[in-house]
Amino acid sequence: MPAQLQLPYSATAPAASRPSSAFTTPTCPADATASAAGRSRLERRARLTARLAKLAATGHLAPLARQISGLGGCAHPIRLTGHRTHLDSATGEILDHFDSSRLPAGELLVRCGNRRATRCPACSTVYRYDTYQLIAAGLRGGKTVPTSVAAHPRVFATLTAPGFGPVHNQPDGTGRCHCGHTHPDNDSLLGTPLDPDRYDYAGAVLWNAHAPALWARFTTHLRREIAKAAGLTQRSLRHHATLSYAKVAEYQKRGQVHFHAVIRLDGPTGPTSTPPAWATTQLLDHAVRAAATRTRVPHEGQSRQPSGAPVGGRADWLVFRFGRQIDVRPIRGTDFTGDALVTDRHVAAYIAKYATKGAETTTGTLDRRLRLLAELAQYDITDHARRIIHTAWHLATRPEHAHLRLRQWAHMLGFRGHFSTRTRHYSTTLTHLRTERTAWHTPQADTAAPAPVGPRAERTAADSNLPTGGQPVTDRHADRDDRSDLTTGHRAGHCAATAGQRGNADTTLVISHWQYAGTGLLPELAHLANLLEAKRPARPDGRRPDGPGHSGGQPSDADRTGAVA
Repeated sequence: MPAQLQLPYSATAPAASRPSSAFTTPTCPADATASAAGRSRLERRARLTARLAKLAATGHLAPLARQISGLGGCAHPIRLTGHRTHLDSATGEILDHFDSSRLPAGELLVRCGNRRATRCPACSTVYRYDTYQLIAAGLRGGKTVPTSVAAHPRVFATLTAPGFGPVHNQPDGTGRCHCGHTHPDNDSLLGTPLDPDRYDYAGAVLWNAHAPALWARFTTHLRREIAKAAGLTQRSLRHHATLSYAKVAEYQKRGQVHFHAVIRLDGPTGPTSTPPAWATTQLLDHAVRAAATRTRVPHEGQSRQPSGAPVGGRADWLVFRFGRQIDVRPIRGTDFTGDALVTDRHVAAYIAKYATKGAETTTGTLDRRLRLLAELAQYDITDHARRIIHTAWHLATRPEHAHLRLRQWAHMLGFRGHFSTRTRHYSTTLTHLRTERTAWHTPQADTAAPAPVGPRAERTAADSNLPTGGQPVTDRHADRDDRSDLTTGHRAGHCAATAGQRGNADTTLVISHWQYAGTGLLPELAHLANLLEAKRPARPDGRRPDGPGHSGGQPSDADRTGAVA
């Protein structure tokens, strides 16, 4: 890149092109403010471009570009400073030493790993692809799961919340709402109450807060119903069959959480064993419906109904249950989306779609916590969402609701649980998928740029940013085992790779120290990241690739269509 860059705009206008003051049209204050803001942005961009030009003249721009590209488009990377040393525990020989100060940016840049699409599109896309592979492996096998699971009984269940007042909707039959109008899909009125003054906002918030406990109680009742249908006791059920599931939470437009789950029956040892003959899809269907109808969770602040309380009074409202709309469909049945089949591919894409979405995607609320209720005034959200947050904030002041920590979860409309959970035997783990991806990228990097042995290896590793590998070292919303990558300083399959020496993990001692330096890129690096993003090649579907590739293949075009529909 030359030291002097040709900007797409002129710094100063020629004198001949400047209008005469006698014919200048007066401008209003709003136009003047917008013009000043535009000039400020152009001047800032020119300053950042000049800094990049200086880096290019000194030969530091190309290594910086390689390190920034390794982030895969992460919007808020984590900056770390520190060092890591690999020692031979038997001889004390230093096999490899890495210091963040030798990197082009002077710091180790790590992907944020945030699963929210509104916070980091690149990291959330990787998380969605990983979730797709995790769900698909539990349905058709692969990723350490035998392919025989495809023949096990499995259903796709949806458990919804009860009603807290009539809302604007799109009925399946007539398509006409209770208000007398037909709402299009993008109508902001959908999900809002017909009469906000009579809507039970307190009940809506408290139900969201108890939704995780409802799901846990449902799984307990589901095992009891399966054992009852099989003529077994709940304790002896584990010697005959194992219940495996993967569920994801989704927000409806009215702000209530409901659950989608893939539920499967395996043999006594999990997916590797054959389920008993009595384990059928029909039995699982009946057990899910019976368990969902039976599930009740009392409010912890008032676990028992006072004697003499009227039926339908306040005490009944403090007992939470699922709504009447319980949908259970056998996978590979009919009528999943119109005339389409409920296939493993459709289910995996459908669940992965919601793994990166929160309340902010459906209801237009917040994607971060509130420290003060006054902060809510700066957000452009619906009145319905604003009233739910206000209700959660004020309910937290009551002693009977203190254990729910509603102020900490007001931005989530009271929901306190995990969005994506699974049982241990359902399929593989997110940690295993990331380890596979790291192991696949390591030989690719070694083939593209073989690392020499000696002092030059440190410079090569720093320029190419091999320790990061362009992969998320940690994911705060997934398996916490990934944090061991920071403490050990390396990943599986990447031990002493930068020095060209492959040591034995049993005889290698890793000494590392990392310190948090901040979140987000510095201004000139953020400008460089924007330039690199603009030059990234687009896919045939018109989208740009989001971050690193996925081990074992990404969803096909049909899968991606289902995942983002």
